[in-house]
Amino acid sequence: MDKKKKSDVAVLLEYAGSYKGLTFLGLGLSALAMVLGMLPYICIWLAVRDLIAAAPDWTSAAGIARYGWMAFAFAALGILVYFFALMCTHLAAFRTASNIRKTGMAHLMKTPLGFFDNNASGLLRNKLDGAASETETLLAHNLADIVGTIAMFITMLVLMFVFDWRMGAACLLAAVVSICAMAAMMGGKNAKLMAEYQAAQDVMSKAGTEYVRGIPVVKVFQQTVYSFRAFRQAIEDYSNKAEHFQGDVCKVPQSVNLTFTEGAFIFLVPAVLFLAPSALRSGNFAGFVTNFAFYAVFSAVISTALAKIMFAASGMMQASTALARINVVMSAPVLNVTDDPQTPKDNTVEFRDVSFTYDGADNPALDHVSFRAEPGQTTAFVGPSGGGKTTAASLIPRFWDVSSGAVLVGGVDVRNTDPHVLMDQIAFVFQNNRLFKASILENVRASRPEASREEVQAALTAAQCDDILAKLPDGMDTVIGTEGTYLSGGEQQRVALARAILKNAPIVVLDEATAFADPENEALIQKAFAALTKGRTVIMIAHRLSTVVGADKIIVLDSGRVAEEGTHTELLQNNGLYARMWQDYNQAVRWRISRIEEAC
Repeated sequence: MDKKKKSDVAVLLEYAGSYKGLTFLGLGLSALAMVLGMLPYICIWLAVRDLIAAAPDWTSAAGIARYGWMAFAFAALGILVYFFALMCTHLAAFRTASNIRKTGMAHLMKTPLGFFDNNASGLLRNKLDGAASETETLLAHNLADIVGTIAMFITMLVLMFVFDWRMGAACLLAAVVSICAMAAMMGGKNAKLMAEYQAAQDVMSKAGTEYVRGIPVVKVFQQTVYSFRAFRQAIEDYSNKAEHFQGDVCKVPQSVNLTFTEGAFIFLVPAVLFLAPSALRSGNFAGFVTNFAFYAVFSAVISTALAKIMFAASGMMQASTALARINVVMSAPVLNVTDDPQTPKDNTVEFRDVSFTYDGADNPALDHVSFRAEPGQTTAFVGPSGGGKTTAASLIPRFWDVSSGAVLVGGVDVRNTDPHVLMDQIAFVFQNNRLFKASILENVRASRPEASREEVQAALTAAQCDDILAKLPDGMDTVIGTEGTYLSGGEQQRVALARAILKNAPIVVLDEATAFADPENEALIQKAFAALTKGRTVIMIAHRLSTVVGADKIIVLDSGRVAEEGTHTELLQNNGLYARMWQDYNQAVRWRISRIEEAC
């Protein structure tokens, strides 16, 4: 059956797996518990009946104690059954939430890495984790209460008409008015308003998170008022929608709902006054009074039952919201994996008439790009900002798939290679490499978990990290981010280089790895590059032209096209875009040096 034809709860229950049966058992026990909870009212009615029949000789009402113990037994049994019901639903809910997280993470593991450029991992985690948490509440409590409420309401309707259908109908009027009020409050166009209200709440939460994360930048640039404007606008928008929904939409229906559910007794009084004369004439006034006593006590249950119906409606909306969040993650694009994967023959990288356009963009990021990077050589991408340098490098490991053309590694289209095999072929060193809150050993070993301590030490030495280890209290076993142990940006970059060296991949992609390093760290990083790039195919994205002077091939990308290609000397002789960029770069360097000399 198509999932679109299933209810939201049914789709969520599919994640329960083998625990789905436990959910249904819990729901059945919840319904039984609610029915047992109604039986004490019958015991009360029986006790009142005997008391009235024995009046004024109360001592002759011998069944009172028995009915009292029966009421206590039914109430206690109802609580016990409800406890086991919640045990079942909780176990199933925990497994369902766990399966949602596992399924979501398994799906995200199949998505191209470029997907995370436009979809923050933290936001995806919040959507998935938030949906799983909402599902726990829904399946552990709300769904059991929904089924219990249905059983309770059916039992209540039966009891209303068992003793005196006229008094029962009078009590039922309060329920009818309440349901109409709730339908007016939540149905029709108001359902759209509620959705807008919830969407505004999500926007406010997102804006608040962004504002808190951006406080350092806000304070540095003294932009507090301007940066707060977006957050304030989100708060005001939420406040306006909340005020409109809760004030204009809900005020009157909710007032009517509470008035009639809490005052259901008001419908019973006129009915009793109307029926009392006929009861006196029939000679069954004692039975009439007994029935009145029952409905007078029972009318208080109506507000409880209707309140549970409201929570049930809220729970169903919660299921829809949770499922929508889960679908955001589950709808993430997945890399197509060929059924007949091919193995690259070597570490040659080739672009054949490659074009690529980002989703939602009007112009291509790459437009008919072709080049070949030979093994053992360094190929550098340079060009103006936005020219397509990072995009080109991202297509090699299939962060994205090309729109047209082909990217080949070892003579094989990357789309025809097993993704795990392809990733084993490539090592990355980016500008902003992040380290885990773990030991240096574990951080470096992340690229090759089976590596020995000696191999990790060798990689750290090759990455010029010996001075880092010397100052750490536990050497490579020191945990980063604890007890005041932190590394500078350049030091983190060297540890990341050690990680790439340990991987020992034949293809290396460098995204201006020295961009944010100080001169001392930059010199050490350049030494580490020699160990990392030796004998490998190197793709280098360069912003500072001084780092690519010795490259075997320089490809100049401008507006997604290859403007020029050649060595540093050849490109200077062409007197094209690269030559102009080189001239501008040298002028900028000379300007900085002259300014320093003037200051001295």
